[in-house]
Amino acid sequence: MVNSSAGGASTPAWNLALRLCLELAALVGFGWAGWHLADGTLALVLAIVGPLVGATLWGVFAVPGDPSRSGNAPVSVPGIVRLLIELLVLFGGSMAFVLAGAPLVGWVLVALNVLHMAFAIPRLRWLVRQC
Repeated sequence: MVNSSAGGASTPAWNLALRLCLELAALVGFGWAGWHLADGTLALVLAIVGPLVGATLWGVFAVPGDPSRSGNAPVSVPGIVRLLIELLVLFGGSMAFVLAGAPLVGWVLVALNVLHMAFAIPRLRWLVRQC
């Protein structure tokens, strides 16, 4: 196990790997949706901008001292805000697949996100307590 949650709780390494895969899948979902839900130049723009917005939200807004993110916080936010950003990105990317014509992929990602969250309860509690 890897100590990636505050308060001494450990997150299994497989769950950290799953989280990384889900983060990347969410970005792909935003790009996929942008490409498939628009036409022409707009499709290209949305396919690029969607993942960039998701990655920016994920990478910039953080809770200071969050060990799952190296403890660095380019823009400090309360834990509940960070949790909402994570839910928006992870589940938003999943739903983007559903809306863009790949429902099986989207719903499998939703299930994997729920699995990830179930094994990340100590970190989720820690985030909620950070003001």
